[in-house]
Formats: sequence, structure tokens, C-alpha cells
Amino acid sequence: MSDVSLSGLKAVWLTLALPVLSGISGAIYFGYDAIKRFEIVEDSNGEYSSDIGEIRGVLTAIQSRTQSLEQAMQDNDVRGLAPKLSEISTQMETILEQQKELLDLRSKVEKSETITDGLGDKLDQYNTEIEDLWEAFDEAVKNPLK
Repeated sequence: MSDVSLSGLKAVWLTLALPVLSGISGAIYFGYDAIKRFEIVEDSNGEYSSDIGEIRGVLTAIQSRTQSLEQAMQDNDVRGLAPKLSEISTQMETILEQQKELLDLRSKVEKSETITDGLGDKLDQYNTEIEDLWEAFDEAVKNPLK
């Protein structure tokens, strides 16, 4: 029962990690895009005129987003996810192997049930015949001339 709750807890961690990782990848893409745009503006030597305030605003947004992402990573222990995901993978493989064994056992049990289904009726029939023989033997012992 604890294996089920443990795997459920790990599934919850995985469910919580996916949005965080998605946010991180979005922030990385946003940062990369902003830096590339900044480099294009810088390389153009004034071809594209940009307001320094806009760039500062973007950089401030990147810094605040990066700080919030760093805080979220620390809060959710994102660095510790790789060993946990590896452990989940190993446990899933173990579960699949055990499921295969259970399916093999299930087929063996079904085969044995089909074999033993008719034995109960035959045993009942043999028991009644034995009881009848004993009764006849007892009757023959009581009245040997009949």
C-alpha cells in the first residue's frame, strides 16, 4: 500500500515539475530572444533606433523573471528532479516486470482452474459410491445370508 502512495507522491512531484520546467524554458527562450535582439541593435550601429529605456525595461523584466525563476527552482528543488526521475523510471521498469510475471501466473491459474473444475463433481460421485459400498458391506456383515 505504501508503494502505491509513494508512486502517487512521485507522480505529484512530476506533475508539479512540468509547469516549472515549462516556465524555465519559456524564460530561457525569452532571454535568448531579448539578447539576440539587443545584439542585432548593437551590430546595426544605429540602423535600428531603440530607446535605451525600452532595453532597460526588457533587461529589468529579464532580471526579475530570472530572479523569480531562481526562487521557484530553489523552492521546488528542480536540481533534485533528475535523480527522482531516474528513480521513478527504475520503479516503472520494476512494475512492468512484475506485471508480466503476474500475467504469467494468471494464465497458469486459469489453466489449473480449467483442469480442476470437473474434479469436484467426480470426487462427490466417488464419495457417494464409497459410502454406498460401505453401507452394503455393513448390511452384509449384519445379515450374511441375505
